[in-house]
Amino acid sequence: MTKVDAIKKVMQDNGGTATWDIIYGNIEKYYPSAKMSREWKAGIRGVLYRELKDNRNFKKIGLGIFALADYKEKREKISEKNVVRMHSFIEGIRIELGNFDNYDTFTADPTANFKNNIYLSNLSSIKVLPDFTYPEIVSACRRIDVLWLNKKGYKFPKRAFEVVHSIGTLGEALNRTFQLKEFNLDFYIVGRREHRQRFNDQLTREPYVEFKQRYVYKDYNEIIQFYNKRLELEKISLFK
Repeated sequence: MTKVDAIKKVMQDNGGTATWDIIYGNIEKYYPSAKMSREWKAGIRGVLYRELKDNRNFKKIGLGIFALADYKEKREKISEKNVVRMHSFIEGIRIELGNFDNYDTFTADPTANFKNNIYLSNLSSIKVLPDFTYPEIVSACRRIDVLWLNKKGYKFPKRAFEVVHSIGTLGEALNRTFQLKEFNLDFYIVGRREHRQRFNDQLTREPYVEFKQRYVYKDYNEIIQFYNKRLELEKISLFK
């Protein structure tokens, strides 16, 4: 069996799709010598990207999500009315973008579903948040929806993201991110468009007012549109 055949089998086992995490974790079932080389991951990536560029066997359906060429993607309509689905979908987007921008990524919701048999644990590159500071702060950070961390050297958070659907949970989200105020990172709140002003009002109060320049609010549509544009540009770049 070739590496191409092995990758196809891994995708078939997962309903037609896979992330790098799924491929790396299951490739040996069908290609036992897959990990013998020190640069084995690069070798697998090279095989898959070659097939994508030649438009054979596979296609790209996410920044780090791949599918069999004949896979029919389920176009799920995700509405703001479905709070749970919107929450996990936005989290998945933020993890995808973080991975693509060469950060390590962590999520507080690893079992949540992103799409197409892909869970957030399949996307995040760090499964256990490192003890980068005092235990009380690390404990609070483990509940932040998505964190981006630097890849090289000691791991420290660089971006923190909270998805806030109900304005009643904004205070908790702000408090969790505020625990990282002494670190060099920015804080992003993602929510409904109509909550932007309430967010701005909250930042005029203590203790956030001193750090308000580090907070950014994005509504759902802004995040989804940005992700879709990045994905389209990445698909185009494969064929250059």
